[in-house]
Amino acid sequence: MSELLGRLPGLIDEVPPELRILVGLALTGLLVMLRLEAERFGTAEYDEPVRGHRPPVLRRIAWYGLGVAGIALLMFVHPSPQRDLHLAVGEQSGLVVAFVLVAAGIAQAVVQAWLHYRRLRLPDVTAYPGALANEIFTALIDEAVFRGAVLGYFLWVSGGDVTLSILGQAAMYGLATRLGAPGRDRYVFALALVIGLVGGWATIATGGVGAAFLGHAVTRVAMFLTTGHPGQPAPPGREVEDFEKRRRTPEGWRVVERGGRGR
Repeated sequence: MSELLGRLPGLIDEVPPELRILVGLALTGLLVMLRLEAERFGTAEYDEPVRGHRPPVLRRIAWYGLGVAGIALLMFVHPSPQRDLHLAVGEQSGLVVAFVLVAAGIAQAVVQAWLHYRRLRLPDVTAYPGALANEIFTALIDEAVFRGAVLGYFLWVSGGDVTLSILGQAAMYGLATRLGAPGRDRYVFALALVIGLVGGWATIATGGVGAAFLGHAVTRVAMFLTTGHPGQPAPPGREVEDFEKRRRTPEGWRVVERGGRGR
């Protein structure tokens, strides 16, 4: 078995590049389908309690594991993933681009929290480990799949048309998140489209997904830290604290035993 694994890279190299590119395309399609199922796994923008209970941990871990494993397999199968699919950090000049994207991501999160809640709605401390892991892994998978593989294959099919490829992968990303469905927050859907467009431009400009990943990850983390949600803020008046406030005894009133009188 170990001997076969040792020979595997050589066997892969013997496969015609055209066939490896097509296999990579099929893997990319599977990764897009995995993103479509994020709600079922309770990950990405859907890492929220359902009827008071969070999705099972193993189910969420499975989504992250399948995404990372699929990306690793894609890099192994495709003949030139760093060059053609941008599955690399990118040029050093991308640090400037990353800094701009990070600053913009933090700024929009603060503004959105203020417009939605008129305050920064800091999440419960117990939610931090799982939520932060969700934001980082989601950003990693999204950027590698859409700004990396999907963008690369759009360029391949379109004959190198950069504008069409950026628009195509951003549209596919917006559809894959399912954030445009009825009842979903329109701002979050618009933000996903902007992330897709800006991330696509950054990937082309820097030659890799590094800057786009940093900008995306920080934006997601900032949204969580300022709103308490991974991407699906509740409508005004529907947060947990709003329900608790309505259950409280009004100011100036006091609770008395049954049969007594209150003011």
